[in-house]
Amino acid sequence: MFSEKDLESLADLVRLELSEEEKKSLLRDFKKILAYFEELKSVDTDGVSPMSGGTFETNVFREDGSEDAKLPAEKSVGQFPEKESGFLKVPPVFN
Repeated sequence: MFSEKDLESLADLVRLELSEEEKKSLLRDFKKILAYFEELKSVDTDGVSPMSGGTFETNVFREDGSEDAKLPAEKSVGQFPEKESGFLKVPPVFN
């Protein structure tokens, strides 16, 4: 099972400082989550195909190649509000 020592190691890895009450609360939550996974292990999955992405659907969108979707680079760059030395200028992300 998930112990307080495991929780403290995890908190150290992600650099979280936890109060005693937060530790107790998280331990209860982790134990409930792990108990749920233990319960799921008992489910009979014989004959069930594995899934990835949560769906069996195929691509329902149009095929690539639509002429409307193609925009010449000159036209798209020409629509950009600011340029500097041949580069597109964007607002700073990190200050």
